[in-house]
Amino acid sequence: MLARNAIPFMVNSLQSLQISIERELLPHLKLESIEPYNPVVVHQVPYPWKCLGSGNYAAVLAHPDYSEQVVKVYAPGRPGIKEEAEVYRRLGHHPAFSECYANGENFLVLKRLRGVTLYDCVNQGIPIPPQVIHDIDAALEFARSRGLHPHDVHGRNVMMSEGRGLVVDISDFLNAAPCRAWEDVKRAYWWVYRPVLRSLQLRVPYALLDGVRAGYRLFRRFWPWQGI
Repeated sequence: MLARNAIPFMVNSLQSLQISIERELLPHLKLESIEPYNPVVVHQVPYPWKCLGSGNYAAVLAHPDYSEQVVKVYAPGRPGIKEEAEVYRRLGHHPAFSECYANGENFLVLKRLRGVTLYDCVNQGIPIPPQVIHDIDAALEFARSRGLHPHDVHGRNVMMSEGRGLVVDISDFLNAAPCRAWEDVKRAYWWVYRPVLRSLQLRVPYALLDGVRAGYRLFRRFWPWQGI
């Protein structure tokens, strides 16, 4: 439980962070979405901000003075920020998800989640225990119980932290269209990763992972319900 004086401190800290976002980050940040199905390209980040990563809609940035928060900035022309804020409102508090503390016209202030994406785990040869998969399954079921639709959940937007699973990108959770991305990730985990990659302690180069990712998207575009 937070101490009584911790809440005013956090409010003041968030206000200070928002001032820094408006005055220091946004005027000097340069990013663009070149292709809708590839990560946003970040061209310039003002000091001392640091880009932690990017997805198809936005980039995630951090300031060293605010270690428990990150700022997600949407690229120009990319929709969805209001929908993402609504998803966080519905999720409320859950250990496998971030939380939204504040939002502006093109940015969200989120609770920082620390860990390694499953994509990076496969690249670096970091073992992924089954508990991570079970945690993510449970988190997605929780989201469904809140009237949400887990969508486009894949290895780059779920993480492992101290052996537990986290979901770091919920931006498409209002999309009710059928999506089996996470089911396909689990299939690959049980059929390929556990018996082959983990057993042989193999590290998969990013070039190969990116190729598999591109091939998967092409496959699902033409055969959306075809099994693997």
